[in-house]
Amino acid sequence: MKLSIDKIDLLRGLGRIQAIVEKRNSMPILANVLLTASGKAEQGRLELAATDLEVGVRGSHPARVTKTGAVTVSARKLYDIVRELPDEPIQLDATAQSYVELRCGRSRFNLAGAAAEEYPTLPDFSPNHLVRLQAAVLSQMIERTMYAASLDETRYNLNGVYFEVVPTDGKLRMVATDGHRLALIDRTIGTQTIGLGSGVIIPRKGLAELRRLVDEEDADEIELGFEGNNGLAKKGDVTLVMRLIEGEFPNYKQVIPKSSDRKLTIEAEPFVRALRRVALLSAERSRAIKLDIGEGKIVISSSNPDLGDAQEEFDVDYAGPATTIGFNAKYLLDCLGALGAKEVQFAFRDGDKPVEIRPADDADTLAVVMPMRL
Repeated sequence: MKLSIDKIDLLRGLGRIQAIVEKRNSMPILANVLLTASGKAEQGRLELAATDLEVGVRGSHPARVTKTGAVTVSARKLYDIVRELPDEPIQLDATAQSYVELRCGRSRFNLAGAAAEEYPTLPDFSPNHLVRLQAAVLSQMIERTMYAASLDETRYNLNGVYFEVVPTDGKLRMVATDGHRLALIDRTIGTQTIGLGSGVIIPRKGLAELRRLVDEEDADEIELGFEGNNGLAKKGDVTLVMRLIEGEFPNYKQVIPKSSDRKLTIEAEPFVRALRRVALLSAERSRAIKLDIGEGKIVISSSNPDLGDAQEEFDVDYAGPATTIGFNAKYLLDCLGALGAKEVQFAFRDGDKPVEIRPADDADTLAVVMPMRL
């Protein structure tokens, strides 16, 4: 393999895979990136591929190829080297012993690699149906749900976000829950959802990589599809593949309150700042805070026998019955941060029932937070 490539293209491709490459020593080669040169001269391409056997990504970049071939080298070391090089074309030359010589300006490096044949192959499949989504829409859907996915590995079916088509109106829905909170968002994308299939559970890591992909500067549209136990996302010359979570997602609709007779709308940013201040003196394990909701105001308070207590009043437009609700401050702050709304609406019944939180201007986004016993 021998080629020349612009630094900006190589750096971008290597940066994209850094979160995927395996850092544990169970399979050392998973810490490598697979470099594959194809084509000829100015029409050549360099493909960068990486996988941890659960999530994989491959991207193709223009290159001036003198000799085709493939090799693997340390993804982190190659990225660190390229990042420090001057903004000049980079020459890569692989030897028969799987060493890669890198030249740029007056700099020269020799990296020990491994044969391309030793690298695991990424799943190569083409779903029968690909849905085309606006990158900004998908990014928002991920932002507003991923925070609620469970980190408990024993509850594997909750370690991701449920992705389905709502049968009644054809909207795309994403749902996540960890048992303490739930996040749900619907978005309309037209008739393209036909043929997408039944609900699937996208793992947290796959979703994080998908988020990085849709947030890239040149991201406009993303193609998304599922087949069997695999998911695929395409953006131009970049393809992301992931293994879906097997298992059944719980009936999340049972968690959503059927009716809430008390509602208030609150300005999110100052409320979040007040919550953060009061949470500084909450118990470290429970992070418990208390909201005393009364006519025209909310009193936020916390208490820690080892540190002291805190209290802050917050004006609010509310004229219903007095209500006291306890929360884990982290759950409430995570929810409000993910919604990113200027104003949010709280809907509740009494202090021991789940609380609904929605952006004031978006009826298709919902968060449910379970209260704490104080």
